[in-house]
This record gives sequence, C-alpha cells and structure tokens, in this order.
Amino acid sequence: MLKLSGLARSTFYYQQRALARPDRKTALKERIRSIFAAHKGRYGYRRVTAALRGLGETVNHKRVQRLMVELGLKSLVRPKKYRSYKGQAGHVAPDRIQRQFTAERMNQKWVTDVTEFNVAGEKLYLSPVMDLHNGEIIAYETARRPVFKLVERMLSKALRRLQADERPILHSDQGWHYQMPTWQRMLRARNIDQSMSRKGNCLDNAAMESFFATLKSEFFHPTRFESIDSLQDGIADYIHYYNHHRIRLKLKGLSPVQYRTQPLNHPSL
Repeated sequence: MLKLSGLARSTFYYQQRALARPDRKTALKERIRSIFAAHKGRYGYRRVTAALRGLGETVNHKRVQRLMVELGLKSLVRPKKYRSYKGQAGHVAPDRIQRQFTAERMNQKWVTDVTEFNVAGEKLYLSPVMDLHNGEIIAYETARRPVFKLVERMLSKALRRLQADERPILHSDQGWHYQMPTWQRMLRARNIDQSMSRKGNCLDNAAMESFFATLKSEFFHPTRFESIDSLQDGIADYIHYYNHHRIRLKLKGLSPVQYRTQPLNHPSL
C-alpha cells in the first residue's frame, strides 16, 4: 500500500503515532467549556481568556477565540433599550461628564437611567445607578410602572452610601424623571451636581447603555420567565452576579466588588 500510494514508511508511522497521541488541546477546551457554561454563555473570548489567566493558565486570546469557534461557543447578542424622553418638562442640566466615563475614586461620578422589560404583556421597569470608578451597581429599584417613585427610591438608596463630604456628579439622559423639581431638590440637598446627556444622544450615557445591553443579552433574553415576580428575583440575582462575580477587562480581570475591596484601592490599608 505504501508503494502504491507513494508514501514513505517514516511518514506513515509518524502519522500513526500522531493519531495515537492525546489531543493537547482537550484540557484547555474543557476549561473553556466550563467557564462558558458557568457564566451561562455571557462571556466572549476576551473574558474567557481573562478568566483562564486568573486560574493561572498562560494562553493567548487568539487561541481561545479559535477554540471557541471550534467548540461552537458564541456569546450572546445585545438588544435595544427603552427611552424615557418625553420632551422638556423642567430644568435641563449641562453635560458635566462629557463622555469621561472614568473616576479616580468611588462616589465621584455616578450614572443612571431607566429600562423596560416585557413579560407576557406585563411590564417591569428598572432604575439603577452605577459608580464609574468600578462599574458597580450601587443601588437600584424596580416597579410595574415608570412612575417618579421608581427613581426617587433608587436615589434615596444611593444617597445612603455617601459620607458627609462626598458629592458625586450624577449623570442621566433628559428623561422626564430627572427634570422633575423633586429629583433636583434631592440632589441640591446633598450638594450633588446634576449632569445630563444631550437630547437624543445615547453615547453621552454610554456606560449605563452598556450595562443595560449586557443585562438584557446575558440575562433577560436567554431566560423564560413565568411572571414579573420571577423576573424581579432574577434581576436581583443577576445584579449580585454582575457586581461580585462577573469580571471586567478594564478592572484587570476583577469584578467590580473585587476591584473596590482590593488593598490597592485602599491606600490606608
């Protein structure tokens, strides 16, 4: 057969030995599958790579990407969001953030917005506030209707986290909630500067837009909910996961809470 095929004997036996050797990529593939499954398909190849490195694995992101394609592992797609803008109903604040979505310390810059969920014809609204230092959701509130109490209760929770001398900038879009006199009085009472995106410009609040897109693509759309109550419970679970366990590449492969509590973020320790 070797003579008929023109194949050298050494080549035949080399290929035979190669086929008998175990796949050196098997262990890495299993780790990739495990990480992908543990995060319910929410991680793309970059976060999978960061998670592998966090486990002590020296691996190139291009190799991880290639293996994920081989394994048919693809992260979830992001959807669009609810818009709360209803025209100018009160005072519109200037944009004090100017797309500078970073902060040197906690409670320096906050961003907020409202998003909508629909389950079997019933709606649920979520109002969170994010700290731009580490991307942590520091307070949130849900309600069946997008009433002012939704954002008022969320803000009250967030304000309880502040020390007496802390005065963050609070940035939002021009949604009607944030133009209300009551909202603005709450901010002035704590000497907090209000900031607003330009009308119709979602990029001015991109940090919160990104969170909503992640929340919906990783949690809401892949999950079947029997009721609004089960959705509320799931949102609470996901936000805990997002804060405590979901790593961020911008935070050196740490979750928001891990980044906030590491000794390097506390010079006095």
